[in-house]
Amino acid sequence: MSAPEVVSRARCFGGEQRVLRHASAETGTAMRFAAFIPPQALDGAKVPVVWFLAGLTCTEENFTVKAGAQRVAAELGLLLVAPDTSPRGEDVPDDAEKAYDFGLGAGFYVDATQEPWARNYRMRSYIERELPALVAAGLPADMARQGIMGHSMGGHGALTIALRNPGRFKAVSAFAPIASPLRCPWGEKALGGYLGPDRAAWRPYDATALIEDGARVAEILVDQGSADGFLDTQLKPELLEAACGMAGIPLTLRRQPGYDHSYFFIASFMEDHLRWHAARLKA
Repeated sequence: MSAPEVVSRARCFGGEQRVLRHASAETGTAMRFAAFIPPQALDGAKVPVVWFLAGLTCTEENFTVKAGAQRVAAELGLLLVAPDTSPRGEDVPDDAEKAYDFGLGAGFYVDATQEPWARNYRMRSYIERELPALVAAGLPADMARQGIMGHSMGGHGALTIALRNPGRFKAVSAFAPIASPLRCPWGEKALGGYLGPDRAAWRPYDATALIEDGARVAEILVDQGSADGFLDTQLKPELLEAACGMAGIPLTLRRQPGYDHSYFFIASFMEDHLRWHAARLKA
């Protein structure tokens, strides 16, 4: 496992914003990720790490440039890691019609089993295994104190990864997550395409189904905008709310009046989420 190459670095709120690139064994491609190193860690001190998984069409840049997270992360001493959302490259297959919700930029944080996707679209293993090993080896991250959050498709990713790895993450939150991919058009297209028609194989990639099947986390924070155009057809937070209620998982679901699905919404409540994570990571 070779160390990632630093593509760019910039001083930011006393810390350093980096973009890094490495050859991924999981995806068979070069992968990029962003990492904000808070000032408390520039001298090598280990600090808690919070992962942010982005949504459809995004790269590692969207969160880094638009979310406004670095100022608060610098104050709290949090290392932020933002991966890309899919493998990329000339040889990586894409949706035949270049649709935004499948293929490039739409990895859905799954390990694909269907051709031609299975070779490269291994974002579950990349996020759960390969990238954490690189972060642990090359960045000042205290891997015993990890939190994870995400937006939309990335909210789905954050919830499912936390539910599958309850001992790893001490905090999990989401902005407008896809609560149940088994029961929305985005999810049915992505999971059907990457995993095939057997819906039983989809359940590990559905937060609501995972909770129904016995997966547990200590608590969840979710913010959802009431003016989100995808709310009723794609996101369906009421399904997550019902599953958490039945399972006894404390869910703080904040329905934010007038907010949409954009990074303006994310930036508005990012500080709340970072402070919520820091409290649980004791940063």
